[in-house]
Amino acid sequence: MELSKLIVATVLAACNISSPAFAQSASDATPTTPSTNGLTKKQLRKMNWQTEKTVRQALTSTKGLDSSSIVIVARGNKITLDGTVREGTQVSLAAAAAKGAENGKTVVNNITVSEPGN
Repeated sequence: MELSKLIVATVLAACNISSPAFAQSASDATPTTPSTNGLTKKQLRKMNWQTEKTVRQALTSTKGLDSSSIVIVARGNKITLDGTVREGTQVSLAAAAAKGAENGKTVVNNITVSEPGN
């Protein structure tokens, strides 16, 4: 029993000695995202909220579009539209209104046409 413990301890010590260790620089330890640009989380949330508000205003002021079932989510340079509309023409109206409200941002249109009776 003592001999097996000694062998295990020797093998573990040899493994620790032979495995290389690499130091991390400060840039490796803290990942940075290019979309933050030095802004705080609070500032980013405020910018996203303002984008959502601007897009919501554009959707509600678009003639021929019922935006009551559309959800808007803004994260950085990406705006996502989710929900349902009654007619297929409203899907493209919503995407065009969102792009017009926030130029330079990517619009992901996940809006679907609801079936009659639902």
